[in-house]
Amino acid sequence: MLTDTMKKHNYSAGPCILPQEVFEKSAAAILDFNNSGLSILEISHRSKDFVAVMDEARALVLELLGLTGKGYQALFLHGGASLEFLMVPYNLMKENGKAAYLDTGTWASGAIKEAKNFGETVVVASSKTENYNHIPKNFEVPADADYLHCTSNNTIFGTQMQSFPEIDIPLVCDMSSDIFSRVLDFSKFDLIYAGAQKNMGPAGATLVLIKEDILGKTGRNIPSMLDYQKHIAAESMYNTPPVFAVYASLLTLQWLKAQGGIAAIEKINNAKAELLYNEIDRNPYFRGTANKGDRSHMNATFLLEDETQAPIFDAMWKEAGISGIPGHRSVGGYRASMYNALPLESVQVLVDVMRSFERKMTGGL
Repeated sequence: MLTDTMKKHNYSAGPCILPQEVFEKSAAAILDFNNSGLSILEISHRSKDFVAVMDEARALVLELLGLTGKGYQALFLHGGASLEFLMVPYNLMKENGKAAYLDTGTWASGAIKEAKNFGETVVVASSKTENYNHIPKNFEVPADADYLHCTSNNTIFGTQMQSFPEIDIPLVCDMSSDIFSRVLDFSKFDLIYAGAQKNMGPAGATLVLIKEDILGKTGRNIPSMLDYQKHIAAESMYNTPPVFAVYASLLTLQWLKAQGGIAAIEKINNAKAELLYNEIDRNPYFRGTANKGDRSHMNATFLLEDETQAPIFDAMWKEAGISGIPGHRSVGGYRASMYNALPLESVQVLVDVMRSFERKMTGGL
């Protein structure tokens, strides 16, 4: 059991913080799962107990997102979002077809790179020349594209899409770092994928939601392990699934439902983001890196106005028990990842450190 003195304020961008009860239930299941005398790490994925886990996890995903009975399938696969960069064009881009992509950061550009191996890939807009500090607006999407791909939240650069285009072609979204964090009309999306380790569970599982009627139209010969239809037919058991990662993700989904679902957690996430961004904007020793209208509620990126003061600030947040806030090398500075399980109290600790730093720099007490 973790004690208060051992526990850190975890701002890691991923693998990320998870609810304390998820750690406790997962730990118990490692020793004895469902009073079976076996560990969750050693049970058969074909056992009745684990099939029940997979079935509940898939159903709960659809329930929380409001997609039950709307023609969607939920899958738990391997390979992270990076494998989905490949699977999406394999399953959706027609032979001799083309796809449209919005370039808003490192992961979006990775998806674009893979899509180019399959056919014409149109980048409808990009914020790369501004180091991805904003989300492009007012771009045109080719009506004859097989789909439009976007990334809802950009962990490295701290930007987040606040609205999504209204289009007549399938809309695909990488929601790895903000899935289950805010209320959206998820039925607007035809395919959603998300690596579990950003906001849902431990590393090792990838969630994919697919509107079934968009599949089977490419004319391609798709390798079995990369074919969504085969995974759907096998009920996410085409091969041995990531058993522990699925189980821990189920526990996290159960926790989220008990909090009141996505609408309830969004209010908490909004409060956390408001608290931190207000301090970044108020405090003369810090500045944000993302355009204010595109700021992420999951990943706040900010810099010291004077980088030579970093050793002082770093010592202060470390002393306060804060972990995981150094920024990515592409941006520098700091990145506070405020996923669902991070409590508001942890954000207050960071804000208090920033205020203490200001007093120290100005000669106050």
